[in-house]
Amino acid sequence: MRKICSGCRDGIDFDIPFTMAFQPIVDTMTGRPFAYEALIRGLEGEGAYSVLSQVTQANRYSFDQACRVKAIETAMAAGIMDGDARLSINFLPNAVYSPMACIQLTLRTAQAEGLPIDRLIFEFTENEEMGSPEHVGGIIDTYKQIGFSVAIDDFGAGHSGLDRFVRFRPDEVKLDMELVRNIDTDSRRRAIVRAMVGMCAELDTLLIAEGIETAAEAGALRDLGVRYHQGYWYARPALEMLPGVQGRA
Repeated sequence: MRKICSGCRDGIDFDIPFTMAFQPIVDTMTGRPFAYEALIRGLEGEGAYSVLSQVTQANRYSFDQACRVKAIETAMAAGIMDGDARLSINFLPNAVYSPMACIQLTLRTAQAEGLPIDRLIFEFTENEEMGSPEHVGGIIDTYKQIGFSVAIDDFGAGHSGLDRFVRFRPDEVKLDMELVRNIDTDSRRRAIVRAMVGMCAELDTLLIAEGIETAAEAGALRDLGVRYHQGYWYARPALEMLPGVQGRA
């Protein structure tokens, strides 16, 4: 009998129903989705909080596993293989006991569904409390060795962003929406993002701006050299569907 991790339990102990919505990350050079981020929702489209508020210390491990499976299965059912877009999944570093042991269900699910592992991106937020940066670094190193990409979400919102950027060497960085909001009229925000564009280019790190809501914000970010965009200007999250790009890339 296949051994099940006592912490993760392959997600079988998480019995709170939920599903996924998807929002595109747009490549503004091509106008097509570079990736779709999987976002937790209730079965009737309720916001993420309706599910996250029920996650506890006791079930967070099985919740993290269940989210990975649900994201892959739902994206495949929605037709992600009809194009070349990747799938971006949020994960909880503190819900991973052993990087190699806890990734096995993800690998089995991807294989069973026919999703190549190089199409997977794993995001973790800069704001998440980390008991052991060394443990998180081990997770990221393992994921990269397997063939996944790793992204820091909400970059610029936390207290140790540059430290984590140096320590974890992410493949991608997602600018926090507070740096994006009204960037077209805020010279300080533009100066910060301009510096980030240069730093990411030098370090061969893909930079994504999220939370874009207006044409002016999108235009200012393009002028600064930010190629990858995400936000309501392009598409709102769609429940169990892969929405097309509505705004002008």
